[in-house]
Amino acid sequence: MSQQSNTMNRTETPMFQSYEQVEQAVMAVVEEKIINGRFLKTLRDGGFSSAQICEFALQYSYYSRNFPRVLGAAVAAVEPLDRWWVPLVDNMWDEAGRGNPKGYHSKMYRTFLESTAPGVAISDEHVPDYPVGEATKKAVESFLSFLRSASTLEAMAAVGLGSELFAGLVMGEIGQGLRHPNYNREQRLNVSFWMAHADTHEPRHYQLCKDVLLDFHSEQDLQAIYRAGVIIASSEARFYDELYDEMMAK
Repeated sequence: MSQQSNTMNRTETPMFQSYEQVEQAVMAVVEEKIINGRFLKTLRDGGFSSAQICEFALQYSYYSRNFPRVLGAAVAAVEPLDRWWVPLVDNMWDEAGRGNPKGYHSKMYRTFLESTAPGVAISDEHVPDYPVGEATKKAVESFLSFLRSASTLEAMAAVGLGSELFAGLVMGEIGQGLRHPNYNREQRLNVSFWMAHADTHEPRHYQLCKDVLLDFHSEQDLQAIYRAGVIIASSEARFYDELYDEMMAK
């Protein structure tokens, strides 16, 4: 099978013979730019102040509650065939607690937000009364902008390889980092939102995308999958790096 789009930058990409090689190449970018980036390194070392952790929690709130919009944009980008949209909608259904209001991810995130920013008012819709920074707005808009002109294959790769492939790893790193004693002296942070995603949600979401992407194994398709994945993964890396700068200004 082969699907092409003129939306991708015509940049030179590695040659791949298997989907596993594409996964490894994207993960190499993630390791370099996110796992070993300034934000996670400082978080793991306990190097942020309480005000900076508060800033992170407030900004990530916007990033998190916009993820259903990203999934909706991906659904709009793919062909109206069950194999494409069902995995994406399944992911969105998880965001909605699979129909149980107690499991809404916005409510789960609120427990973290309340433990890090107790002085900030939060609406009944779980939105903090706090301005959204440029790093967060840019990250959300970059993902949505990519999906507006993405092909079916690119959209699935963007969500799968560009986000879900490493989401469990990154969210687990954040959850563990937030357990550092330096962040829990005044009040114990509630990191259940982070660990639930790391342990259960994200690995399953990625597998649903991967099951579709594995059907595309031509050299041309593998390169398209890689490009979409690395564009979105790099966008997320920029988000953490630029958010780090905003946090350090606090």
